Amino acid sequence: MSTPQPPMPHSAAPQWPAAPGAAPSAPAPAYPTYTSPIPVVRTHLGHALASEWTKIKSVRSTLWTLGVLVALVIGIGLLTGMVIAGSDPDLGGESPLSLGFFGLLLGSMCLITLGVLTTASEYGTGMIRTTMVACPSRGRVLAAKALVFFLVAFVVTVACASVVGLVHVSLLEEYNAAEPSAEEWLKGTVGVSLYLALLGTLSLAVGSIVRHSAGAITVMIALVLAPLVIAMFMFSPSLEDVQEALFEYSIPNQMSVFYSTSLSQSGPSGWDPLWIMLVVTGAALALAFTLLRKRDV
Repeated sequence: MSTPQPPMPHSAAPQWPAAPGAAPSAPAPAYPTYTSPIPVVRTHLGHALASEWTKIKSVRSTLWTLGVLVALVIGIGLLTGMVIAGSDPDLGGESPLSLGFFGLLLGSMCLITLGVLTTASEYGTGMIRTTMVACPSRGRVLAAKALVFFLVAFVVTVACASVVGLVHVSLLEEYNAAEPSAEEWLKGTVGVSLYLALLGTLSLAVGSIVRHSAGAITVMIALVLAPLVIAMFMFSPSLEDVQEALFEYSIPNQMSVFYSTSLSQSGPSGWDPLWIMLVVTGAALALAFTLLRKRDV
């Protein structure tokens, strides 16, 4: 009677004898391997900029807000120029560039809205989680958003301001309007466009801080309009200093400085509004970066 053999364990594979003279085969890997054809590179700010540019150009809110901005700035600018030219005025040597102020003031609301949506909308849709997984460096994400938005806002605004300025100069040159100097052209196009682009970037920072689109837009509109409106209703003589400060540092008055038509007799002048907005925007971005690192997404 033969002795029963113990059963072979499932984990043991049968070993077949190698053919005579054959080289010993290498053991098979425990798991299949795969090498991706895509090269692995270290990510940097350029990748984040490309990602944010893809986002901002592919969402419909960008097209709508910038489209309304162009329509307001150019439309109101052309309308203002034609109305004044049709009234046969004597401008008394005043620069016609200042007529572009009204359209840019209304157009600033579009930049505020787009700036807020650039950051706050991702929190509303939950897209911010995907963004942070793709780029764990939160500071890099915020910097990329701010840079892309600033450049887009500046390019569109300076193009609109330049078109309106050229139209006004050509329409009103026969009505005793002064020929703008090089500095006036620089301030009335590049200067005010930099200021509005920074105002939109400030809105972007507020959107990152508040994390709510409607709330952040409300805060920014109040920041633009409230100081001027509050100052108009300060009738007490004891509040004259406060009233004057609100007039001087309100957003509309600082914008008017770029056209040498300040609403107050004192306060910021020259390029001062640009430096003020630069400091305020930098402080807001620093606060947004600090909160972004501490909060959970």
